[in-house]
Amino acid sequence: MRKLRRIVTLLVLLNLLVTGCGDRGHGEGLKGSITIAGSTSVQPFSEVLAEEFMALYPGTRVNVQGGGSSQGIEAVRNRVCDIGASSRELSSGEKGLHEFLIAKDGIVLVVHPSNPIDNLSLTQVRDIFGGYIENWQEVGGSRADIVLVSREAGSGTREGFETLAMDGESVSDRALIANSTGAIRMIVAGDRNAIGYVSLAVLDSTVKPLKIDGVEPTAENILNGSYPISRPFIYLTREEPEGLTRTFIDFVLSDKGQSILENEGAVRVKQ
Repeated sequence: MRKLRRIVTLLVLLNLLVTGCGDRGHGEGLKGSITIAGSTSVQPFSEVLAEEFMALYPGTRVNVQGGGSSQGIEAVRNRVCDIGASSRELSSGEKGLHEFLIAKDGIVLVVHPSNPIDNLSLTQVRDIFGGYIENWQEVGGSRADIVLVSREAGSGTREGFETLAMDGESVSDRALIANSTGAIRMIVAGDRNAIGYVSLAVLDSTVKPLKIDGVEPTAENILNGSYPISRPFIYLTREEPEGLTRTFIDFVLSDKGQSILENEGAVRVKQ
C-alpha cells in the first residue's frame, strides 16, 4: 500500500514537472525577430502590442517603425519588413498582399475648446478643407479666419480623410502640415481658430471633437457605420504568414490583443 502511494506521488510530481516545463518552454522556445513598418497612426498601437508580445515570448524581438501607410505597403511588398501597417484601404494597384483587419478607427474633426461650433455637415467639412470656406462666420462661428491643419501627403490618415470626407478632393495648399495626428492635436490645442483631423485614439480634453451631420465620433458609431469618417487599421504580409509573424498576428487578433487595442483607444473588431 505504501509502495502504491509512493508511485502515485511520483506520477503526480512528474506530471507537474512536465506541465511546468511545457508552459515555460512555450514562451522561451519561440525566438527570432520581425519588423513592422508603415502607418504612424497604427505605430503606437504596434509598439504596445510588441511590448506585450515580447514579455510573453522573451526570446523574440518585434521592431516597430513608422513612415506612413504608403511606405509600409511598399516595404512589405519589397520584403523590407515582415508586416506592413496601413490605416487606409489598399488601392486596386496595391492589392495582392495578405490583409488582416486588426482594428477600426475614426478620423475626428477637432477644434479649440473655446470654439462655439460643435457640429458640421460633411459638405461643410469638404468646403472648409478645400479652401472654399475661409471664415468661421460662414458656418455659424465667430468672425475669424479658419486655420487649417492637415497631415502630409502619403499619410494614411490624410488619404483616408480625403477619400471619406473630401470625396477624393485634395486638402487646400494653405493648410499647415503636421507629421502625426498627435502633432495636429497640439497645434489645434494652441490656436483658437484652428481645425484639424486626428485619430480617435489620440483624442483628449485639449481639443474639442465635432459631430459630423449630428453623429458623434464614438466607438459604437464607428463600429456600426453611422459615423461617416472611419477607417481600418490593417496589417499586411507578402505571403501567408508563418512562424513568428503568424504567432504575432494571431496574438493581435486574440482576445488579449484586441483588449490591448481597445484599451489604447482603437475599436476592436473581434468580440
